[in-house]
Amino acid sequence: MNCAASEVLPLRVGWAEVDITPEEPVNLHGQLRARVSEGVLDPLTATVLALASGEDATGAAILVSCDLCVAADSLRDAVRAEVASACPELAAESVVLNATHTHTGPTAFVPEDLSSRDGAEFPADEVELPVMAAADYVSWAAGRIAGAAIEAWRTRSPASVGYGLGQAVVGRNRRVAYRDGSSRMYGDTSQETFSHVEGWEDHDLNLLATYDAGGALTGLVVNVACPSQLAEAHYLISADFWHDVRVELRQRLGAGIFILPQCSAAGDQSPRRLWGKAAEKRMLRLSGRSARAEIAHRIADAVESVLPHVSGDRRSELVLTHRAEEVPLARWKTSEEEVRRAESEAVKYRREYERLLGEIDSNPHLRDQPRWYSEVTGAFAMWRFNARVRMRAEACRSRPQILAELHVIRLGEVVLATNPFECFLDYGVQIKARSPATQTFLVQLAGPGSYLPTARSVGGSGYGAAPSSSLVGPEGGGQLVEWTVAAIREAFASDAKDGGSFG
Repeated sequence: MNCAASEVLPLRVGWAEVDITPEEPVNLHGQLRARVSEGVLDPLTATVLALASGEDATGAAILVSCDLCVAADSLRDAVRAEVASACPELAAESVVLNATHTHTGPTAFVPEDLSSRDGAEFPADEVELPVMAAADYVSWAAGRIAGAAIEAWRTRSPASVGYGLGQAVVGRNRRVAYRDGSSRMYGDTSQETFSHVEGWEDHDLNLLATYDAGGALTGLVVNVACPSQLAEAHYLISADFWHDVRVELRQRLGAGIFILPQCSAAGDQSPRRLWGKAAEKRMLRLSGRSARAEIAHRIADAVESVLPHVSGDRRSELVLTHRAEEVPLARWKTSEEEVRRAESEAVKYRREYERLLGEIDSNPHLRDQPRWYSEVTGAFAMWRFNARVRMRAEACRSRPQILAELHVIRLGEVVLATNPFECFLDYGVQIKARSPATQTFLVQLAGPGSYLPTARSVGGSGYGAAPSSSLVGPEGGGQLVEWTVAAIREAFASDAKDGGSFG
């Protein structure tokens, strides 16, 4: 889909929200072992913003943010199919899903998702667990998300938008570099060999606010460079810090406002400190806040500092264009040495998995122990993690490129650009620095994930910058940057020289 219209038209906006919390136990996504959910700490939400110029669907965008670890292709396709059936005037690609990357939401990968990523079939799990099947969750959640998207589209009404830039310390670089040239995610900074934190941090908060015809605030798009994974190893279903953000913003701004979270380029970022932990813990105790509540206060403070300024500069007539394209990106070119090392590890973990599974089969009472499955599923996950290096190497030889669905949405002087990866921050900085838009919202995890590391990070290696955790490497990252910058520039190419297209 490539909507190149640049006509200034009245904006119409629709909002909707739906609970996507599973109603039975699920396998929580985000760790290299299974975690069967043991209850619900707070609800998972899908929030929808429908944008359209006038009455026409040309250039329309339906943005959907989900409290999930990833926005798997199967979920996206199921949502699009239902929306297209109900709203045939919309192109399927108008619907754009992104995930907040909570590690305490259900697994939403089905076998087809995994085979398309790894280049071959590999079982998702061979240990039977008392959980809702991923395919069943995808089907259930897709119906609810599609219903919300249809509601947002059908209830769109005249609106205005304002946008602005704030600052909130949420994400921090999580890759630790050592004097021997190696890097490690969440590495120990107290070691004598610690050299530096590998990369930069981005504390920008990009804000888009929508208002109804009477000027009342209706919703916020809040974009920060940080995944929502403070509670990444917990066993309770949770939206992580975005739940606290919603609660805090609604207490301050009104219970009825919608909040749509987006994670900017942040594959090497995390909401956790690498040093100074004792000082932070003390300050949380003195303030009486949890770590999640502290992040919520920082985000809400930034939003409140920006809103008074943008509300007086909102516009109701502006350019809206939407370009969606499947862009070929070079796969990670894995060396034979990397494949051999990974295969050696795969053999070791497969043997361990088979041993542990044999013990469980021979001693069924072991299943009565709390979290009995943790060790065996951990061995299985590490077997699969290393075995897929060979699969991906073979896929690269037969299909040296993958197709990544990318979107560029222009809304007046603002642009939103998506990618499906856990995209390292440097790529985001490159795009933002070269973008002609006044403000650029990057949205990662608008798809199934996998890390997209930079050459600097690949040099240090480690999780997140190795072929076992990445489909695409620095070559593909550069291609992603170039396509996105070119698409943004094309979206603004028809502007008059005075640049007056927002109002």
